[in-house]
Amino acid sequence: MVKLQQQKFEVFRALHERDRAFVMPNAWDAGTARILGTFGFEALATTSAGYAFSVGKRDSFACLSRAEILENAAAIAEATELPVSGDLEDGFGAGPEACAETVIGAVECGLIGGSIEDATGDLSSPVYELEQAVERVTAAAEAARGRPFFLTARAENFICGRPDLKDTIRRLQAFSDAGADVLYAPGLPDLEAVRTVCREVDKPVNVVMGLKGKAWSVDTLSKAGVRRISVGGSFARAALGAMMRAAHEVLEKGTFTYAKDAVPDAVVAGMMRARKEDRRG
Repeated sequence: MVKLQQQKFEVFRALHERDRAFVMPNAWDAGTARILGTFGFEALATTSAGYAFSVGKRDSFACLSRAEILENAAAIAEATELPVSGDLEDGFGAGPEACAETVIGAVECGLIGGSIEDATGDLSSPVYELEQAVERVTAAAEAARGRPFFLTARAENFICGRPDLKDTIRRLQAFSDAGADVLYAPGLPDLEAVRTVCREVDKPVNVVMGLKGKAWSVDTLSKAGVRRISVGGSFARAALGAMMRAAHEVLEKGTFTYAKDAVPDAVVAGMMRARKEDRRG
């Protein structure tokens, strides 16, 4: 297990060293991990939003615990042969020690990477002050040292109502100095902002796609300097959208034409792991 995890880590690290971005879609349970693993992607990520929706919760620090996020991540990592990077929210605590504990727990559950964000969950003060944010990343990086773990540090300004590109870059640069391996600022407003971030930092940059109003291609993002693309909870929302459209059709029209677009049972079954359990006798 340890050797396999190290091998996955080496593969994952090498993906970030290429001169073209790779796509790392976000699975929200073991089943979606197995499905995505059949398409030719080279790595997967988890999504706290997708997981939260699947268990009837909101994607927030108040609703999701470290234990359940890591349990879900372990199921995803076990379901695929691909490297899996985890959405580790804010590290599940304000203090640096919480971020360190989360990284150690992530390694133990089979993840080979994960992201720590600088959002606080407090609307009156939505992101940590820079000094505290850096201390948190430093603790996470120290916990990852000597372990097969690729640390992503997230600057949340643009999705926390603080559209300050200069401060976002300052934070990402500080996170790099603190030991982060990948830098990530979700919600950048335009392609020029993406180019500026990639130009101003010295580590690979992750960009999230699937957000409303942004449809840049892999090729366009690669030319802008991006090295990794994730989709956050957008695949999960796309799946929920299909279900809701089917439900509306049945309720409002009394028809079932949605079934023509449904994946055949045999196709899905073929993607799943066969585990025979003899419950007789």
